[in-house]
Amino acid sequence: MADLTLVSHDLCPYVQRAAITLAEKGVGFRRVNVDLSDKPDWFRVISPLGKVPLLRVGNDILFESAAIVEYLEETTPHPLHPRDPTERAKHRAWMEFSSSILADIWVLETTPDRAAFAAKRDVLIGKFKQIEGALTSGPYFAGAQFSVVDAVFAPVFRYFDTFERLVDLGIFEAVPKLAAWRAALAKRPSIIGAVVPDYSTRLEAFLRKQNGWIAGLMNKAA
Repeated sequence: MADLTLVSHDLCPYVQRAAITLAEKGVGFRRVNVDLSDKPDWFRVISPLGKVPLLRVGNDILFESAAIVEYLEETTPHPLHPRDPTERAKHRAWMEFSSSILADIWVLETTPDRAAFAAKRDVLIGKFKQIEGALTSGPYFAGAQFSVVDAVFAPVFRYFDTFERLVDLGIFEAVPKLAAWRAALAKRPSIIGAVVPDYSTRLEAFLRKQNGWIAGLMNKAA
């Protein structure tokens, strides 16, 4: 393969998807972090949407995490998608479902409105119950085999590792299979290594900077 460079941000969950996939496949790559609040000129030139992740493949630039993951599936050994086309399509649909959850989490992180926060918490509880119904015997989404669905949900669950250290949201009380899946993913080396060691501290600082409802709950719990 051509040399690979993953253009990253330390808190971006979409970057984590790509980093986990690369690690699971045993593919070597460089990682370059950018400050999205002060984007360098070279980044503005190569990122059509001004977002991360980007994957530089030789002289080519790929953007959007789903496209990057699918490229890696097509070009590297150790496939993570199911072989069966129907199952593969289902997995891709759950990947999109994960993206909708990340959008919900953004509201939890940033809204200053109590009602909006409570409503989005309830939405998340409902979505996690939907996933609970799709899970098998574990330890991973589709059983014993780690898949791309695992790679895209691990960053979702990582948020709650920090949230729960600071405030009790009660989101996982009625989803025992999902809680077990979350715990299994948290132990996987590719997932542990997808973020900087002080990720949780950085996320907490980000939450406090947003001054949203969750930051107020954090302050009360302190």
